[in-house]
Amino acid sequence: MPYTLIISEKPSAAKRIASALAEDKVEEIRKNGVNSFKISRAGKEIVVAPAVGHLFVLSEKKSGGKWTYPVFDVEWKPTFENGNHALWSKKYFDSMKALAKGANEFISSCDYDIEGSVIAFNILRFLCGTEKAKRMKFSTLTTGDLIDAYNHASPKLDFPQIEAGLTRHTLDFYWGINLSRALTLSLESVGGYKTLSTGRVQGPTLEILENREREIEAFKPTPFWQIQLTCLLGKNSIIAMHKEDKFWEKDKAYAIHDKCKGKPAIVKGVERKRHKQDPPIPFDLTTLQRESYRNFGYSPKMTLDIAQSLYEQALISYPRTSSQELPAKLGLKGILKNLANQLDYGELCERILKKKTLVPTKGNKKDPAHPAIYPTGHRPKKLNSYQKKLYDLIVKRFLSVFGEPAIRESMKIIIDVNGEKFHAEGIRTVEPKWMEFYMPYAKYKELVLPQVKEGQELDVKSLDILDKETQPPRRFTQAGILKEMEAESLGTKATRAGILETLYDRDYIQDKEITVTKLGQSVITALEKYAPEVISIELTREFDRDMDVIEEGKKKRDDIVNAAKKALEKILTNIKNNQKDIGKHLLKDVIEQHKLETTIGKCKCGHELVIRRSRKGARFVGCTGYPKCHETFSLPHFGMVKVLREKCKKCGLFVVSVKSRGKRPWKLCVRCGFLNNKDEPTGSDSVKKKGAKSKLLKKTEKAFKPADKLLKKKKTKKQAK
Repeated sequence: MPYTLIISEKPSAAKRIASALAEDKVEEIRKNGVNSFKISRAGKEIVVAPAVGHLFVLSEKKSGGKWTYPVFDVEWKPTFENGNHALWSKKYFDSMKALAKGANEFISSCDYDIEGSVIAFNILRFLCGTEKAKRMKFSTLTTGDLIDAYNHASPKLDFPQIEAGLTRHTLDFYWGINLSRALTLSLESVGGYKTLSTGRVQGPTLEILENREREIEAFKPTPFWQIQLTCLLGKNSIIAMHKEDKFWEKDKAYAIHDKCKGKPAIVKGVERKRHKQDPPIPFDLTTLQRESYRNFGYSPKMTLDIAQSLYEQALISYPRTSSQELPAKLGLKGILKNLANQLDYGELCERILKKKTLVPTKGNKKDPAHPAIYPTGHRPKKLNSYQKKLYDLIVKRFLSVFGEPAIRESMKIIIDVNGEKFHAEGIRTVEPKWMEFYMPYAKYKELVLPQVKEGQELDVKSLDILDKETQPPRRFTQAGILKEMEAESLGTKATRAGILETLYDRDYIQDKEITVTKLGQSVITALEKYAPEVISIELTREFDRDMDVIEEGKKKRDDIVNAAKKALEKILTNIKNNQKDIGKHLLKDVIEQHKLETTIGKCKCGHELVIRRSRKGARFVGCTGYPKCHETFSLPHFGMVKVLREKCKKCGLFVVSVKSRGKRPWKLCVRCGFLNNKDEPTGSDSVKKKGAKSKLLKKTEKAFKPADKLLKKKKTKKQAK
């Protein structure tokens, strides 16, 4: 019997959709190792089948063994054909293909955004043999929202959004593959090797970071002086600065200091001003990422991943949104009532529900597809520590937008010392109002000054001249560069975090307060000289505007793609004509970067310990003094290994980070073992002392077995000799 096939973006979403729509039991169907779900609704048989993100990716049509460019002849291929790292997607491909054969109607229930629309469209045209399907639109995975989305599904796909998505994928592929190959082959032409990359958004973002580096490097500090008066009133100190604040002439500062020295300090006036501090606006994705970084130090990518996991548990709304509005149709009162049943938020919700009207604040940004991020009111069942923190932040932010403006009071004490005026400034919260709903995240300066009267003489504790210099601009944090990217319209709300992650992975940038590495600087200077269009913010912004116009149905994909090809061909010709010069420019810093990436520290013999590979490809750490020195250490055989700039507290070797797909990175010292949350060794030495292995060591030590076997063989041969 034919059925309706609902295409879901992920397995967790498929299960929730099936459970929400089922009028009876949910039957699991297992095909090719993937669980799909059969249900019935209104007399119809329905199968909900999961994808696992993109089952198709853009790829070069005729790819040979040797890299060449330009590449414009591309096609969509199954993701699993794109290398061994993507083989896991094959079972989802096979399952969807098999289920499509028995369906006579199709519905897309993938995320309602550009990526979700492209995922479903490719499955429909390549696996289901049709472009005709209904489109469900929802912002949460709650039962009510899903039933409503099914009942009011659009009779056809969201083609303007699909066209914009296909255009973005094509442009990003063209720029990414061609420019990355151009840089890498330039390096190879002079005998170097490292896969280098840049792209349509990656290049301009790195340029912004490098320009900040140059500002800092070119900055010349200017000396200035301040005069600080410290008075005592009982046990309280009052610190006041001369009203001129900064003195740019040293002699003038010292003359005023001498004039005031030893003279009484008299209160000449007290000024108080009260002002309103408005509640914050609802979270869009970028604001959530910045606030998460400020409070928890989570990277933008980490915040998005955690938010996605909360969305898939139906705890929050769709996180990839630009909106800062919460429309009334969401049923805000119902959400507050549900949140009131959660112990941590009950009292706060009851206070809000007592209000006559519920009117949340709103920002300027809108998103036609989704509202601002909000909690659904569903009770969390089992959250890890990262999820708990982010969930609490989202709930508290949601509550705070219903609060009244807080009242803050600023206070200025004007002190006269021999005719010179000094100002002591304080600020306090008089009525916290909305701040009570957003604790502990509402962080505002509180400096309460003691009560004084006009004419009152204060005891002078000290009168000091402060010798200072102007400071260079601060480096961007991840939250700061995210804000800058948004201001410059670089990337989308969903892609900016990934761009930053790529810049870190390519070793172009490092540290929390972002510094551009020598390699990153080398790439930028090469592009500035030979391909300045690649790092042009305006050109990137222009193509992004074009894609918005496509989504509005006012431009066609082919026109934008052809314009991009024309611009790219000119850039690539210039790079090819200067290939060796670009390669020479990059080579020195690539060699230096390779040394940094592979050096663990000093061996006991005085030589360097470096990461090496055996003939069979197994990674290990060996000494550059080999064959005289046979010091070796094993490394995990899976995951991406990266040498960090932090050192082991016990032995002083550089710490290694290991990152596997879908898992959080973990750290180890090759000599001392695994590191715990305090970056302390929990490996071999500490294990022996305790007489039992730690859970972390038990769980992951199997990663070392292949390398351990290799090293044992080497030592056995050495002993035999």
